[in-house]
Amino acid sequence: MPFALYLLGLAVFAQGTSEFMLSGLVSDIARDLSVSIPAAGHLTSAFAVGMVVGAPLMAVLSRRFSRRSALLVFLITFLLVHVVGALTTSFAVLLATRVVGALANAGFLAVALVTAVGMVEPNAKGRATSALLGGVTLACVAGVPAGALLGEVWGWRSAFWAVALISVPAVFAIARAVPAGAPDAEGPSALGELRALRAPRLLVTLLLGALVNGATFCTFTYLAPLVTNVTGLGSGWVPGVLALFGIGSFIGVTAGGRVADVRPLPLLVFGSLALLTGWVLFAVTAGNPVAALVLVLVQGALSFGVGSTLISQALYAATDAPHLAGGFATAALNVGAAVGPWLGGLAISAGLGYRAPLWVSAILVVLALAVGGVGLRRTSRVTVGAP
Repeated sequence: MPFALYLLGLAVFAQGTSEFMLSGLVSDIARDLSVSIPAAGHLTSAFAVGMVVGAPLMAVLSRRFSRRSALLVFLITFLLVHVVGALTTSFAVLLATRVVGALANAGFLAVALVTAVGMVEPNAKGRATSALLGGVTLACVAGVPAGALLGEVWGWRSAFWAVALISVPAVFAIARAVPAGAPDAEGPSALGELRALRAPRLLVTLLLGALVNGATFCTFTYLAPLVTNVTGLGSGWVPGVLALFGIGSFIGVTAGGRVADVRPLPLLVFGSLALLTGWVLFAVTAGNPVAALVLVLVQGALSFGVGSTLISQALYAATDAPHLAGGFATAALNVGAAVGPWLGGLAISAGLGYRAPLWVSAILVVLALAVGGVGLRRTSRVTVGAP
């Protein structure tokens, strides 16, 4: 894989840390800004909504600029809003910074995905996607637990400062390593790409990505209160639990990247069935610390292995939309990331307890399996699988 691709992964690491770190900071933010835990959980949903809106919109706008210029504008904006978030005492302002930060993150990831697959051979999209998303999994392994630890020691604001600082070297690395290029005046128009994105195979793949990611974020957003209130672990365990989930996600993305280009359908079918089984087992055994820790690792691996494979399959299915494919793949995943925490929050607010998001995650995977089954029956060429 080209070295510049891993530098893009450095920026994705900073952004992934920001997106996921609220899992370990929800309780502290709620207490400091005098809001409920479900309300604080909506910060994750707000970020995801910004990603949903921003990914296709920013992908269209970025067509006017070189890819390096677009990446730098998005990343610098992301850095600045985290400084504002670290300084504010208003929940409304913090919510607004999450939306703006998400718009910048969405634009960056949409352009980075297209840039990454453009650096490799046409049949290596899965490996390129895996290398880029390695930044997200490393954020889960190191960035998110470190953010939770910072929040435990110095307060949640220190985690926002840390994300801003991590973004600084990424800015300089991209400025030096990513080719400047020029706006791509050739290829299909934006309208032509939008028409190409209506292909049934692609639409089913995007819907599957939204459902699987919704299941992931539904539980992950409330993982800290789950392990402290249901599993019975102390708050000092939270960074370690988040790191365990991150280790699992790294394993899943790495393994998925190796398989996604050659045998995606078996990976998605058996991975989704295992994912469903895992969510049900987690819901049943969440009160057992050993079972909960094992399942945090396993579900992290399965969630990101299946999710990253769906991203690469969306890129395979959208070859006639070279600029917008990354934006719509990003948007689909973040539809799930917005709906998942919202559904989990509704379940908690209804008095069903912190175990309830696990059941909601299981239901979302059931829906994904149903959608995939319908897609397989209705198309002669399956909705997943590299060409």
